[in-house]
Amino acid sequence: MCFKNLPIEFDAQGNATLKEGVANPYSYDVVDLGKNEDKLKDLLGKNGFLKNVDYDPVTRIAGALAFHSVVDLENKKVISSNSMATLFRGYEIILKGRSPLDAAYISSRACGVCGGVHSTVSALAIEMALDIKPPPLVIVMRNILLAVEYLYDHPLHLFLLSGPDYSEQLVNETNPEIVEKARTTPAKNKAAHGYELMIDIMRDLNPLTGKLYIEALEMTRVAREAYVLIGGKYPHPQSVVPGGLSVTVNITVLNELYQRLIKFFDYGQKVVGLWDDVFDFFLDCNPDYAKVGARPATMIETGVWDHPDYYDASYANCDTWGNARWSTPGVLIDGELITTNLKQINVGLEEFVEHSYYEKWDGHRFKEDMEGSPLSPNHPWNKETIAKPGKQSWRDRYTWDTCPTWDRNSVEAGAYARLYITAKANKVVSRRFVEPTGHSMILHMPKHNMPATTMEWHIPEVWNAFERNRARAFCIPYSALVALDNWYMAMDFLRQGETSMSTPFEIPSKGTQIGVGFWGAGRGFLTHHLVIDDGAIANYQILTPSTLNASPNTPWGTPGPYEEAVLNTPILENVDVNDPDKKFKGIDILRAIRSFDPCMPCTTHIQVENSDYMVTREVTTCACGLE
Repeated sequence: MCFKNLPIEFDAQGNATLKEGVANPYSYDVVDLGKNEDKLKDLLGKNGFLKNVDYDPVTRIAGALAFHSVVDLENKKVISSNSMATLFRGYEIILKGRSPLDAAYISSRACGVCGGVHSTVSALAIEMALDIKPPPLVIVMRNILLAVEYLYDHPLHLFLLSGPDYSEQLVNETNPEIVEKARTTPAKNKAAHGYELMIDIMRDLNPLTGKLYIEALEMTRVAREAYVLIGGKYPHPQSVVPGGLSVTVNITVLNELYQRLIKFFDYGQKVVGLWDDVFDFFLDCNPDYAKVGARPATMIETGVWDHPDYYDASYANCDTWGNARWSTPGVLIDGELITTNLKQINVGLEEFVEHSYYEKWDGHRFKEDMEGSPLSPNHPWNKETIAKPGKQSWRDRYTWDTCPTWDRNSVEAGAYARLYITAKANKVVSRRFVEPTGHSMILHMPKHNMPATTMEWHIPEVWNAFERNRARAFCIPYSALVALDNWYMAMDFLRQGETSMSTPFEIPSKGTQIGVGFWGAGRGFLTHHLVIDDGAIANYQILTPSTLNASPNTPWGTPGPYEEAVLNTPILENVDVNDPDKKFKGIDILRAIRSFDPCMPCTTHIQVENSDYMVTREVTTCACGLE
């Protein structure tokens, strides 16, 4: 049984149908958030808080996300949290009525950091809708493009965005006792990274000036160089098109790419050793750090990196080609692997707008997918984007983000989900360098300047901010090894005379075609759901990792992933309750939020109980606003 909450059941052959005898199968009860708001307001009033405080969205940075928390400093806990995306962009509306050929170019603008993945997932959606199978060389070259795009994102997150939260400069302001302990604590993985003491690592994590920070900037440049050797330019490459790539590839180009790729062999070992040391050190200082950003391991992943022997772009065979990927699709609910089938992942998706600045749509055009499985009226193929701006209210609507769910669970997304689900599923077809075991992921790193080695990431017992980042560190060697495997495949294709880079196709001028691109951004899960009517885009829905992670409360009152992770976060920094203005930074809350790698500038507002004091900290994608 795949679904516990949706009214869908399966027969012995795995065919899905609606449960019989359910009058309104997709109905749901909406919880009145006003009741919780009244309780909170009463609590704030009794403790000297200002009443009727309205937190307007912070809109001075494009794509901003405001995050409101009420913090009880006496008991060192968060008692309320709300995630607010404060900007509407409307790419789904922009794409309506256009040629499907425009989709890859326009949708890539959805992100200035990872536009390449949007180009590719758009091409995949069109390939499914129009029955286009790319040549095998194209499939492996897209895999390489994706892997080196990740090799840009991972160092960016680990050292420019999240990393400074563990630096000497910031930790000294909140927990100087940790810095003092670091001065005498040896680094266990010196052989991997070369640092003698933990203080040396923390000092080089300092923003803007630290050597690790600067080195990460250099590695992002190396990854971008590798991408443009094939993709032509970045951001927003125009070489990724339905049915192929609008470039030619030869052995010389692949050799130039290899010279950049091998730099990540040593760097991957170094990064894993560094973050293992940092997180183990913080946990040794205070085991309660395991609670920062904690939530159940409930996550979703589409899988990425198609195998050329299996991928045919069709929805009918997507379970087969999806499970042949180097990264396995899947859904985890509280650590249990529920499914690895893309059809079930697709059928279980819904989006809700009860607490968002959108109008609820009418209609249920697609009651089934192409295989006859039932679809909710809230499924992305049925969703319409109807903006409804209004006053922000905790009782009603407070965000421009929607509330995506799978089987009506709030699921998180991340590069770490890719690693976690692949390790647990143990289904990878090509195991030249990457070997899942069911409980871990073994990575066989070849020799470069450092000796060849085998690294192993283990599924953690507790899912929290530290483990998100630790897994993200392992994603550097993971991505590099997948790129290397596909590089060998590409070389073999060229030597065999396989040089085709596109499959011709035509867009029908009549009829309806639907498709979905299953791919992944540096931050995880990504889908584009496409409907074509009479040769033009009739509906286009983009579901990004940050749409999932930043989602508001579900209609039935479950917090979104950011919200839940912050609610579970203890306040571990040193705070003078009598002088919170001087002392309180909210670094633990920021660690929780940043561990998800928010794909937009993000501002956190923290209100301190027993005062009207408001702490504002920017969570940006450039790290320039860090204290």
